[in-house]
Amino acid sequence: VQLQASGGGLVQAGGSLRLSCAASGFRFSTSSVGWFRQGPGKEREFVAAFFRNTGRSYYETSVKGRFTISRDNAKNTVYLQMNGLTSEDTAVYYCAASTRLILSSISSRSAYEYWGQGTLVTVSS
Repeated sequence: VQLQASGGGLVQAGGSLRLSCAASGFRFSTSSVGWFRQGPGKEREFVAAFFRNTGRSYYETSVKGRFTISRDNAKNTVYLQMNGLTSEDTAVYYCAASTRLILSSISSRSAYEYWGQGTLVTVSS
């Protein structure tokens, strides 16, 4: 099982980035997928997820309206489009996947079985 995140980098405040996460080794198309992030001195926190059972996306409040999670099952890839970035978005971003996620646990780190290595996003003000 492998999740390979990419697309991080340095961007100015107000700018955009698109993160990608390529999955292999498990049934991606029938899994729920999500993004978490860990800022300097902070715990890893939920950002967004696509819940397979409902076909809907869910977002942490501070990114709602700015970030969009999407997936391409043909490419076994999940994306996170980030617009209107601020310095508060500076963090290492991790993709995650779960084959047994339940909706009430969508923002819980422990609910995800598979994790990528993280990609660093730095927003300069």
